[in-house]
Order: sequence, then structure tokens, then C-alpha cells
Amino acid sequence: MPELPEVEVVRRGLEAHVLDRQITSVDVHHPRAIRRHIPGATDFAARIVGTHFTAAQRRGKYLWLELSSGAAVLAHLGMSGQMLVQPAAAAPEKHLRVRIAFTGDPELRFVDQRTFGGLSVEDVVTVDGTVLPVPVAHIARDPMDPKFDLTAAVTALRAKRTEVKRALLDQTVVSGIGNIYADEALWRVKLHWSRATDTLSAAKARALIEAATEVMSEALHVGGTSFDALYVNVNGQSGYFDRSLAAYGQEGLPCPRCGRPIRREPFMNRSSFSCPRCQRT
Repeated sequence: MPELPEVEVVRRGLEAHVLDRQITSVDVHHPRAIRRHIPGATDFAARIVGTHFTAAQRRGKYLWLELSSGAAVLAHLGMSGQMLVQPAAAAPEKHLRVRIAFTGDPELRFVDQRTFGGLSVEDVVTVDGTVLPVPVAHIARDPMDPKFDLTAAVTALRAKRTEVKRALLDQTVVSGIGNIYADEALWRVKLHWSRATDTLSAAKARALIEAATEVMSEALHVGGTSFDALYVNVNGQSGYFDRSLAAYGQEGLPCPRCGRPIRREPFMNRSSFSCPRCQRT
């Protein structure tokens, strides 16, 4: 699932191509793509056509486009959702789910092979001076937010009384960090994922969040992490941070720091990767 850097890459592309252009038509090609919009496809289109997008926004892994009507189109990318900017004359993608046309080229297409993602029109609320779609209102600020409070995040992380990786993935503690960048941050600060949060010093917890921020910034610089063709930016291009990963997905390969083979362990129906020497339990 895309994490903060991948979603930010998409947000920047949308900001460059789809703002301030009147929406002329909306075609829903698959009902699952708007299943979170309970009134259905006709209402979804009616609430968008005739308006325009005023801003492309993100909090953590959540992405939305603000509408001139005051509502927002919230995009759930899921495992394979793509927001593509394409010429109207371009052939439709095999897994095209929603097409949004504007006055003039290009148009916006939501493509989703596995149909785990989707779009919905949402009302907005103001939380701590920030306008958010209602489903995102409970999500914590992410480390790249100018108003992110590192001290408060450290306190919240240490108070969770759980395994440190579970706390790091908790979007109400700090948003934007997923499985990939959690493993990379833990490797950088030499912590095993099962370490109890209440045994962390404030300094170690701070170092962990700073490491997560650092690794996500590095990933953003190269367009995010792409393991297959399912994550791309709005132009269909893949990121290549996977070439720089030290732990995640590196099972059996030597640890870049000590040379011991990276191990894979079960974690929350997924996997966690770490170095058995550098990150001891």
C-alpha cells in the first residue's frame, strides 16, 4: 500500500495538472470504485460536475482534492489504485474505474486493478486550523506537516504500551508511516520491531521518528518505492527508492551495516524485516 512519499508524489502531480479547471463530466465504470460514496454513482457525478478542484491535499497516506463547492473528493488508493493524468484521446486503461473530464486536456483517471481503493465526495471539518475531509479528521499530523509536533508524537508513541512497530504504524500517533518505512526507520536506529514502547527513552523514540522522517524524505526525492507496476505517479512513472532499502524486502541479503543476513518475521499478517545482530530483541 502506498505510504507518505508515494502519496505525496501523486499529490504533487495532481496539483500541477488538475486544479482550477471546470469539471465537465464524470464517468463511473465500476461501482466498487465509489462504494464509499453511499448515495451512488449518479450523486457522485452530480456533486462534482460544474465545480473545479481548488487544491490537492494530503495528510499521511490520505489524499484528497478540495472542490470549489466546499466539499472534497477523497481518494483511497488501496493496494493498486492509481490517479493518472491522461489525454482524453488516449485509449482507456484495462482497469479504468472512474474518468473525470475537464474543459480541455488532460483528464483524470482512477485506475485500480484490485478494486480495493476508491473515490468518495466528503464533507469537510476544520481541526486545529486545518480543513480535513470528515473521514480523515482523526488522523494525526505527519512528520512533513509544518505543524507537526515532534515532542507530542514522542509522548504519544511511548504511551501506547505495545510493540514499537505497532505504535509507529498507528495513524492516530503519527501518520504516513507504513510497513516499508517503519522497517527502514527501525533498522536505522537499531531497534527490533517487538520492543515495548514503554521501555523506550524519550531520546530513542525521538530518534526513531526522526529516522522515519529522514527515510521518507529520501524516498520522496526519488519518487517513492515501487516494487511492481501498480504504484506509479500521475504520468505512469515508477519511483526507485526500492534500490536503497536496507531492511524491508531484503531477506537473506547482507545487512549494509554488519553483513549478517536480513531476517523476515511474521507481523500482523504481513512481514517485518530486520538484522539479527543490529536489531536484537
